Amino acid sequence: MSQVPVPRLARGIVIVVLAGFASVYVLAGSPLAIVAFGLQLVYVLRSLRRFRGPWLLVVQAAVGYAATLGFGTSVGILGFLGGSLLLTPAWPLAPLVAVSAAVVGPADPAISMVLVALVIYGLTRLTDRVDEMYAARLALALAAAAEERLRIATGLSDGLGRGLAAIAVGVRSAVDRPERAAETLGEVVATARRSLADARNAAAGYRATSLAPEMTTARAMLTAAAIETETRVGHSEPLGPAGALLAAVLREVVTEAVRQNTARTCVIETTAADGTVRLRVTHDGARTAEDEGLADLTRQLGAAGGSLTTGLSAEGRLTVDALLPEGPAEAAEAAEDPGAYRLSVALLAAVLVGFSIKALLFVPASLMVPAAACLAVIVVMQLRSINGRHMLALALLALLVYLPIPVFGRAWLGAAGFLAGPLLLAFPWSVAWPLVGCVMASVAVSAVLLGLPVPLTVNFTASTLVTGLVVYGLLKLAQLVRELQEARQALARAAVVEERLRAARDLHDLLGHSLAAILLKCELARRLDAARARTELADVLAMAEKAEGDLRVISGERPAMSLAAEAESARSVLAAAGIQVELDLAHAQLSTEVENVLATVLREAVTNVLRHSSARHCVITTVVEDGMVRLSVRNDGVRSSEGRPGSAGIGNLTTRLAALDGRLGTARENDWFELTAQAPTSLHMVG
Repeated sequence: MSQVPVPRLARGIVIVVLAGFASVYVLAGSPLAIVAFGLQLVYVLRSLRRFRGPWLLVVQAAVGYAATLGFGTSVGILGFLGGSLLLTPAWPLAPLVAVSAAVVGPADPAISMVLVALVIYGLTRLTDRVDEMYAARLALALAAAAEERLRIATGLSDGLGRGLAAIAVGVRSAVDRPERAAETLGEVVATARRSLADARNAAAGYRATSLAPEMTTARAMLTAAAIETETRVGHSEPLGPAGALLAAVLREVVTEAVRQNTARTCVIETTAADGTVRLRVTHDGARTAEDEGLADLTRQLGAAGGSLTTGLSAEGRLTVDALLPEGPAEAAEAAEDPGAYRLSVALLAAVLVGFSIKALLFVPASLMVPAAACLAVIVVMQLRSINGRHMLALALLALLVYLPIPVFGRAWLGAAGFLAGPLLLAFPWSVAWPLVGCVMASVAVSAVLLGLPVPLTVNFTASTLVTGLVVYGLLKLAQLVRELQEARQALARAAVVEERLRAARDLHDLLGHSLAAILLKCELARRLDAARARTELADVLAMAEKAEGDLRVISGERPAMSLAAEAESARSVLAAAGIQVELDLAHAQLSTEVENVLATVLREAVTNVLRHSSARHCVITTVVEDGMVRLSVRNDGVRSSEGRPGSAGIGNLTTRLAALDGRLGTARENDWFELTAQAPTSLHMVG
């Protein structure tokens, strides 16, 4: 869409068309047309709306009839009054104005009056609708996000909510009835395992419809490996099942590039066209085009109706190309607005037919049938121009405009306006306006060759421009309405995708950690004596309450988190796993947003220590330097088979920190692993 705001562009189109109408009457010697033009702007410009009212219609009527009855101006100028009446509750008076035009003037200008009124009414109504659609686009996106949030919350409450409630009930039962504690804790552990699996599956499901998180993770991995990375996003989210497959391909290719550690540049590109979405990854670190890790993915993409190919250039650049059908969009679509679009098409058809009738008034009866046939072809071609313009169609239109002139004479000179409008749409204005100027010059030359008087030659030449502007305005506004509908739908889809990704991040980073900690504590309590088990179970109850709070966060609530409290919780969980913890927090007051993100980073880091290492020591520290707070989590016992660096957690944390102008880092030395997160101490520092 144009870089100019859509409502401003729409109003600009209407003003230019109105000015074109007025110019015809000014050239005919009626300065009152300028007044009529100025009064009409009250219905177009929002800043002048306060001047609308019955008195304005009275003034317009006085100006219009003074021009026609007092100064002999064509009755076509009454179209300004007729269009204004159609825009107000006084619209039943518009036909009376048309009747008066037919009584005062001949048929040609009376038809012009009706056409001018219809164009003014249609363009103004379409502009108002564009305003409404443009203003409502954000509200629609928010509504789509809220609806998706409610759907997610309902689904999670039905499953995970019941699981957490069952865990709390089971733990209380184990505390109250120690003789059955072992049996009860066994059931609690099973419930915790199911809930943790459900949380991870739900997070994976929300992420699976989108390729964006994996692209963020891939860029972070490649950048951390000192590989210069460029990403080009050309698809719309969500992708549905295609997103999960393409994410798997990207993860495999990027992980292999990082593992080989020979690449220096990498380009990740997505495109969408003709119902398919393509992922192309190119890097310079491959020795061969073969990759065993892609074999299974090749079969999966083939089964899904797509393809996966690899190729190695002579310069040693590997290209992996994955192509899949887009499939049905899963996100809620914005409601279509066919009314505005149909109005623009109907008005265009009415105006084209009206101009055609005007032309036929001057065609001899013997040539009426071929002239009507040519005009019918032109009208159909104009209506097809709404959905696209082609050079072949323009060439055919030019032939239909110029070849009949020697046959039909002056009656056909007005058809040139049907060519001027599509030219304004088909080319950049730097090319279109000179072409329109050539069309106007050709009309003037034709009029001279036909022996028409100068006033009539000027009228035909100016009318060519005005007709072209009318056609352009109606076609362009029809396109703007359609583009706005598509933009609103895309915005709603983006809002739904973002809500799903937020839920996936929170499920993984918040609830996943809480459930993993509950599971660990329950397993520990089963192996302890009753007194010590009671202490652990008290911690489990607190964690269950915390997990319920996490569930509320995922459902849309946003309570503040405490980095200090999270660090103490981490110490407790790690100690329960037999890991010695050194805790040194040296940060002062942090903004709420920064503290929330760093607390989430700490949760994820502790979860990774428990899942991906045989740690015996863990060091958690914070320091503040130059307005930046740095959180560090170091642990030993890193296994050689540690999970891939392209995990969902790393991608989530990278996304969260990037939103604060922060960054995430990892380092490994011997069997020690360190995760660091750095962010401004307050958001006002973010540039």
